[in-house]
Amino acid sequence: MTKNSLEDEKAVTMDNQQFTVRGAGGVELFAQRWRPDRAPRGVVVLVHGFGEHSDRYGYLVTALTAAGYLVYSFDHRGHGRSPGQRGHVHRFDDFLEDVRQMIARARADEPSLPLFLFGHSVGGLVALDYAIRHPEELQGVVASAPLLSQPNISPLVLTIARLLSRLAPTFPLDTGLDPTTIARDPAEVQRYTTDPLVHAKTSARAAAEAMDAVAWVQAHAGELRTPLLLYHGGADRLAPIAGSRTFFVNAGSADKTFWELPDGFHEAHNDLDREQLFARLVAWLDARTQ
Repeated sequence: MTKNSLEDEKAVTMDNQQFTVRGAGGVELFAQRWRPDRAPRGVVVLVHGFGEHSDRYGYLVTALTAAGYLVYSFDHRGHGRSPGQRGHVHRFDDFLEDVRQMIARARADEPSLPLFLFGHSVGGLVALDYAIRHPEELQGVVASAPLLSQPNISPLVLTIARLLSRLAPTFPLDTGLDPTTIARDPAEVQRYTTDPLVHAKTSARAAAEAMDAVAWVQAHAGELRTPLLLYHGGADRLAPIAGSRTFFVNAGSADKTFWELPDGFHEAHNDLDREQLFARLVAWLDARTQ
């Protein structure tokens, strides 16, 4: 385990294995798996958000493994310990292919266990996009504060991204993300701001592709058939909750649940009241592993 991973978590002993997954275009992505100390009851493939990495989910991983779930995750290209220009992706579909390869690895390891896809923020957008296209692979999809509307970053950044996406796709842009908006817990804000693997960088192409993906996912919400859990902080100033409300109303899943978390900030898994959230999340997963 790494310094930034589970150093504050002591509730459960688990096995952590690190490896690589070959994503779109043959890129070798840093990946890891956490195994509970008893026979697992299910698998959760975790897709992290913009500018961060898979080691920032220690509280969540601890809660899931304590409940008997195997957790697989990876660092997006251009993020964490994976290679690539920070924050850049040439096509949003590359994210989907990377997830497909991570799921394939988890399936190869655990072919008989139910598998859930969990995504946060931009990772939530990726997870929903994937679930719409590949419902047969998943027991359920969980979207935490997904990016489903224009993010709260400078409109100028988005305008420049649109203009330069084709002319200079790798042109770097600083999103100006405000770290104090991620959680109400000052210790988590401090951990975020001092993490050397965290960044606020994107590229012209990545920003434009993300906005196109938002429009596609919203337009195709009615095609979602996978059981859905969507939750979002009511005071989220990074990814507005309005996008989640719209998506949930239109989502085609017969089994769908939406939790609005009063006063919650963007990262519910690192925010105050996270333990109550984890208990509800585990109960939702348990009900769908039968």
